[in-house]
Amino acid sequence: MDFSNELHDLNPRFWLSRYRKTSVLYLLKMGIFYLIIGLGLQQVGNSLAEHVIANYQVPSVPISMTMGLSSGPLEEIIFFGTPFYLNGNYLMVLAGGILWSLLHVFNTNNFTVTNLAYGSVFFTIPHIFFSLRTWTSGKGWFAVLFHTSWNLIVLGFQCTDGSKCIAIGNGMYFYLDLLAVFSSSFLTIVLYRVYRHNEKIHSQSQ
Repeated sequence: MDFSNELHDLNPRFWLSRYRKTSVLYLLKMGIFYLIIGLGLQQVGNSLAEHVIANYQVPSVPISMTMGLSSGPLEEIIFFGTPFYLNGNYLMVLAGGILWSLLHVFNTNNFTVTNLAYGSVFFTIPHIFFSLRTWTSGKGWFAVLFHTSWNLIVLGFQCTDGSKCIAIGNGMYFYLDLLAVFSSSFLTIVLYRVYRHNEKIHSQSQ
């Protein structure tokens, strides 16, 4: 079997380039590759924080199923899809991905140095390249689907390991969950219209 395409795309030298192939199976293999690296880096990040920061505690923040499922499309569209379709420059997509990754440090209930989610930042670093390459390869829908599927797996573990399984938040979090669902749906429609507009312009120029 010929794995030259896989070996090329797994090479860090080409992590800012488009994938050589874009079949669902191929993208799934790429996603799992970056996911495995992310899980390893997460352990490294947590371990470093525990050794460097006195009294550090790895944060654990249960989120509602509503927020967990809507955050995948929302994050992908805001930080990857929008920069790509509005600008088309992969560097803008990379900047959006870096910002998205850094914001994960605030996945905690306690915004102190000893409780920030450093491991989450480490975990998301490989996903920057996966999403960037998937969007620039014209398969942004797969990045959304993969991201949402991973969130669903995490939520599944959250609901089965003794943690509280929350369908939708209470109080202020109820409105935040509704806002996330609305924003995700609205931005999906807007981005699709931008995509169709760009496709129309591209076909007319040929």
